[in-house]
Amino acid sequence: MSLDEWRAPRSQGVLWRRMVTTSRQARILPDGCTDLIWSSRTGLMVAGPDTTAGLSDLTAGESIVGLRFAPGTGPAVFGLPAAELTDQRVPLDALWPAALVREIADGMADTRDGDLLDRLAEARLRAAGGPDPRAQAIARSLATGATVSATAAEVGLTERHLHRASRDLFGYGPKTLARILRMRRALALLRAGVPKATAAADAGYADQPHLSREVRALTGVPLGRLDLS
Repeated sequence: MSLDEWRAPRSQGVLWRRMVTTSRQARILPDGCTDLIWSSRTGLMVAGPDTTAGLSDLTAGESIVGLRFAPGTGPAVFGLPAAELTDQRVPLDALWPAALVREIADGMADTRDGDLLDRLAEARLRAAGGPDPRAQAIARSLATGATVSATAAEVGLTERHLHRASRDLFGYGPKTLARILRMRRALALLRAGVPKATAAADAGYADQPHLSREVRALTGVPLGRLDLS
């Protein structure tokens, strides 16, 4: 199975393509993002932001193309708060007109090209006036390890209003988003070959056991069994 990723030039998300050679289950780790996905087997769907890892059934011969939006961008594209999609996989025609979805599906079946998804997202973002400008500031602050109170102060919100905005933009509150982003930082360091204890400290964990507990809680498997490829 091959997985390719590249920057989406119009929507500023990440385009990805997966060619499935062997039927299996893939563990999808939480990342605070929403994806627009086309599959040659199941058609068009929206993958909402996950609070914990989920398992996706992949079938040999299946071709999958997706567009992963930056945290907080999905609501502007799909036209609804992210919390309505949290931990869900929703057919696109449940959100958009069936005729439009059929047109997109036909185009994807012909081209299997992520550029179609990127152009569609660009148009939707333009119509919505772009993503909420608070999203990038909130995600950036929490990703650097800032506390919820410090993040709220930085973006000019009370903690209560930050929680409400985070649910609308990311699908869950700022504490959950911070945990997920911190784990992503640690896993990126581990993929780069950084020792576990060092990765834990650099990502903001109290120690390596703290990292291990959080990985198990968010991914469902021990750190030693997690596929970091």
